Amino acid sequence: MSEFDYDLFVIGAGSGGVRAARTAAATGARVAVAEDRYLGGTCVNVGCVPKKLYSYAAHFHEAFEDSGGFGWQLSAEPSFDWATLRDNKIGEIKRLNGIYGRLLDNADVRLINGRANVVDAHHVEVGGETISAEKILVAVGGWPWVPDFPGNELTLNSNQVFDLDEFPQRFLVLGGGYIAVEFASIFNGLGSESHLVYRGELFLRGFDNEVREFTRDEMAKKGVNLHFNTNIEAIEKVATGLKVTLTDGRTLEVDAVLAATGRRPHLAGLGLDRLDVATNDDGSLEVNERFETSVPSILALGDVTGAPELTPVALEEAMKLVEHHFADTVPEPLDYERVATAVFCHPNIGTVGLSEEAARERFEAIRVYSADFRPMKHTLSGSSERSLMKLIVDDATDVVVGAHMVGEEAGEIIQGIAIAVRAGLTKAQFDQTVGIHPTGAEEFVTMRTPTRR
Repeated sequence: MSEFDYDLFVIGAGSGGVRAARTAAATGARVAVAEDRYLGGTCVNVGCVPKKLYSYAAHFHEAFEDSGGFGWQLSAEPSFDWATLRDNKIGEIKRLNGIYGRLLDNADVRLINGRANVVDAHHVEVGGETISAEKILVAVGGWPWVPDFPGNELTLNSNQVFDLDEFPQRFLVLGGGYIAVEFASIFNGLGSESHLVYRGELFLRGFDNEVREFTRDEMAKKGVNLHFNTNIEAIEKVATGLKVTLTDGRTLEVDAVLAATGRRPHLAGLGLDRLDVATNDDGSLEVNERFETSVPSILALGDVTGAPELTPVALEEAMKLVEHHFADTVPEPLDYERVATAVFCHPNIGTVGLSEEAARERFEAIRVYSADFRPMKHTLSGSSERSLMKLIVDDATDVVVGAHMVGEEAGEIIQGIAIAVRAGLTKAQFDQTVGIHPTGAEEFVTMRTPTRR
C-alpha cells in the first residue's frame, strides 16, 4: 500500500488540470482535484468559450449589412439586446461546468471544492483537511493584472467583462494582446463606440508584422478607434461616465474601460514560497521537460509555467506529463514553435510557425508568398473588407515554415494548414495540392510567384 492518500493531487480544475487528472486516473493512479472557483478554468468560464460566443454575436452586425447586396431586405432595423446574449452565455457555461464535473466523476477522480494550500513537498491543506500525495500538480492558470495608475480601480478586467449589467455604448480597451484586440472588435461589432489604447507602435507584438499592419488597417476600417504610442494616465468618474486622460494629453469619455493588460500566474496564497520553488523572471514556475519544478514532487503545467497561454497547449502538456510520470514512457517533446493559434478580432487572424521576421533571422534565405484580396463574398455585399494569406518558405529546403491568414474563419482554415506545417511539407507539395474552388482557402495552394525574397 502507498504511504500517500493519492498518487496525484491536482490544484486547479481548468483544461490542463482536468485532462491530467482524468488521464492519470485511467492508468490506475489515485487522483484528487481541488478547485476554488469554477470547473473548466479560464477557457470555459472567462476565456475562449464566452469570447468566441460574443465574437459570433458581433459578426451578425456585419452579416445584416452584407445581406442587402444578396437581395435580402430587413423589415426593421436590427437591434441588439445585451442581456439576452449575456444570459444565454451564462446558461451555456453552466452546462459546460456540469460536463467537467461528470468527466471527473466518471474517471473516479475526487473533486474537492476549495483553494488548496501546499504544506510541504507531499502534503496539501484544503477546507481544513490535510491530504498527502506522492505528486502535486499545480495547474491554477493565470489571473488578470491591471497596471497601477490613478483610477485603475474603475477598470474592468477580462474576468468581469462578460457579465456587465448594462451594455456600454462607449467602450475603451487598454492593451495590445489577444484579449485587447478581440474585445475592441467585439464591442465595436455589438454597437459600441470602441477605442483601443496601446503604449506601443502596433499591437500583437510577436506576430508577423505584415499580419499586424493588415489587421490594424482592417479594424480601423470597421470603426475601431486605435490610439497607439500612448497610455492611460488616469481615470476619473464623472456624471456622464468615465473620463480617461491619456499620456499624450488627450481625454476620452467612455462608459467602461477594460484593462486587457495581461494575466499572471495565479500563485498567490498557494504556499509554494515556503518550499522555495524556483520561478522564472516573469514569476512563472520553472519546470523541466518532465514538468517538474525545483521540488521534484511538485509538478506544474499550463499558464503558470510561462508556456504559450493557450488551452490546447495545456491539454497537450497534460498528456505528456502523465506519460512521463504514470505511463513509464518518454514522449516526444511538445513542439511549441509550430503551435497554431487564432485571434478572434474582426477580421480573424490565424497563424502557425515562424513569422517573416523570425524566419529571416533563422534561415540564410527565404521566399515569401502572399495574397491580399477582396473575398468573393464582398463583390456583392459591398463591404471593403480584404483578406491576407501568406506562406514563409525556407529557400534551401523548400519547407513551409510559417503560414498566416487574416480574414473570415482564419482559425478554421489555419487549423488544417497547421498539419502540413507540422509535418514539414514543402512548397512544392502545397503546389501539387488541388484547391477547392471557389474558396478563399485555395489561395494557400495556388500562390506560385514569390512576393519577395
